Amino acid sequence: MSELSRSERARYARHLVLPEVGPEGQQRLRAGRVLVVGAGGLGSPAALYLAAAGVGRIGIADGDQVELSNLQRQILHTDADVGRSKTASARAALQARNPLVEVEELGRLDAATVADAVERFDVVVDGSDNFTARYLLNDACVRAGRPYVFGAVHRFQGQVAVFGLAGGPCYRCLHPEPPPPGLVASCAEAGVLGVLPGVIGSLQAAEALKLLLGLGEPLSGRMLIFDALAAGFDEIALARDPRCPACGDAPRPEARVVPLEACAPPPPLSVHELRRRLAGDSPPALVDVRTPGEHALGHLPGSRSIPLDELEARLEELRAGGALVVYCQSGVRSARAAALLRSAGLASVSDLAGGYLAWQAAGPAATP
Repeated sequence: MSELSRSERARYARHLVLPEVGPEGQQRLRAGRVLVVGAGGLGSPAALYLAAAGVGRIGIADGDQVELSNLQRQILHTDADVGRSKTASARAALQARNPLVEVEELGRLDAATVADAVERFDVVVDGSDNFTARYLLNDACVRAGRPYVFGAVHRFQGQVAVFGLAGGPCYRCLHPEPPPPGLVASCAEAGVLGVLPGVIGSLQAAEALKLLLGLGEPLSGRMLIFDALAAGFDEIALARDPRCPACGDAPRPEARVVPLEACAPPPPLSVHELRRRLAGDSPPALVDVRTPGEHALGHLPGSRSIPLDELEARLEELRAGGALVVYCQSGVRSARAAALLRSAGLASVSDLAGGYLAWQAAGPAATP
């Protein structure tokens, strides 16, 4: 490895005085390659700290554009970036932070592209927000022998772990199969405290740097859980599952395949589409999963009130019917209700996008 330049010695001076890092460690970071999947809440702090630390090559994989709602937590981007691709925005921000770092833009990874992307990097940092990406990344990392630095946030709590190290578990050891579609609310539905991804993403960057440097004890076989409201950390032990289809004693490659649609619920119906179906020959039954009080204040004509917290106990009331459309006030509870009904075996279940508020906003024409 070539010697550090004068500029590098000045930039990384605080690393060089650490005996555990020093010039040789900084050279390892310069030679390091980290793939950051997702340039959002988690990927933003992770990528920024990796670039600042001098990781030589950082790949950014994302297929989205910057939206105004991202700026509450996605610190790679600014108002001027709204409408711009996240990878282009991220690349500009990272190279402004450290022009010595090479930044590669990748699009959205899928089953056809993930293996090649993972194999070209030393460490994978997962800043995605969906189960499809997590399973694809986990399985690709297991096959390629790359450490998978997992992170997740929900409301006020976050999680960090390292999967795929020798002797340790992979993500499928913890969650062998994806949850039923729509069962877990996204950040868009449930919300997230803006600073929380900063904490978790920074911890992911720390794990990636440790792996590149060969320092400390990675979070393999352990999951760190941070509760922002309690201002506390907990740790739970994770064990490798010898029956795991990805990393077990008898891996089953066919079981690793997660179709892209498997983790995503069917898109909710628009008010226009629901109106069209209600006017058809076989209109769906309507189920209001809000509280009885909300239902009494106003509801879709002909809808039946079954609150979400009673739905599981009253499944038999719905099995005999045909197609169902569930709705709530804004679309969050109904997505969970639809997922519950599908997981219970009811096949023809849809939910209403935007809920009762969208129905009202559409005006009288929305009423069949």
